[in-house]
Amino acid sequence: MKCEISQNIQAAANLIQLGELVAFATETVYGLGANALNPEAVAQIFAVKQRPHFDPLIVHIASMGQLDELTTEFSSTAEKLASKFWPGPLTLVLPKKKVVPDLVTSGLDSVAIRIPAHPMARKLLEITQLPIAAPSANKFGRLSPTRAVDVAEQLGDEIKLILDGGPCTVGVESTVIQCLGDQPVLLRPGGISLEEIQACIGEIRLAEIEDYAEANSPVSPGMLPKHYAPSTRLMIVDHPEQLPAAGSLGVLSLYPLEDTEFRDCQFTVQQILSPTGDLKMAAANFFAALRKLDAAGIDQIVALRLPETGLGRTINNRLERAAAS
Repeated sequence: MKCEISQNIQAAANLIQLGELVAFATETVYGLGANALNPEAVAQIFAVKQRPHFDPLIVHIASMGQLDELTTEFSSTAEKLASKFWPGPLTLVLPKKKVVPDLVTSGLDSVAIRIPAHPMARKLLEITQLPIAAPSANKFGRLSPTRAVDVAEQLGDEIKLILDGGPCTVGVESTVIQCLGDQPVLLRPGGISLEEIQACIGEIRLAEIEDYAEANSPVSPGMLPKHYAPSTRLMIVDHPEQLPAAGSLGVLSLYPLEDTEFRDCQFTVQQILSPTGDLKMAAANFFAALRKLDAAGIDQIVALRLPETGLGRTINNRLERAAAS
């Protein structure tokens, strides 16, 4: 199959309506989309990605008017979060209606929903008039794609069309919050920071992700211990003495090394996420930088841990999963 990279939203919508897969740009990462109400179409997502069926998908909708079709309850907390952050990189896990196929939710009684902000994704959803299930458009567990060409490299032989909306502006996956009971739970850090969430709804419980992962029962995407991984071995360090003594190294850092305590370290190649230390810029550049290091022919990628604040927390989360053995 020869994949077309296009900006033809109508052609993409036609394919979705016919039960085909389409990769498309969002503000977070590129998604691999199918009609969320068509189990046969959704099954193709799992097959193409080689994704385990116990890992649920996120359903994208065009407007809050579609919530009644998919969920039985929309709490006051969910309302506050949606009013503040939708459209945008926030996913809410809500009680599902029976119309949502079990394949989408991995048999759970809840469904993960978001309204994307990217204009191309919004237009696709508006034209199809369908909820679209869409995980990241890559092979399961690998680096998330933030450009159309990234999708083509991994999935170009298995899908018909990639809707090219340019580089993703947020660059990391959505923040996922469970809104099922009285206490909301942050399941996955993402493009909306913990601090922004707390400013909106107050304190929020943080999920013990390992509890879900060990039982192979994640309630949200991105909760498995190993995920977002390059092919090249990756380690995270806080101090120069933790760097390997030999081998060709690629360094991933927020700042240039000469501006840090790692200035005297030996390395083959470096990727800088933000020369100014801007964590939003760092997030937008994160997967593209990792992808460049992965293609550099080095023995190991060494990532310097970022400040555990704002989107630095999200990037560290992705690094920890990428480095998991």
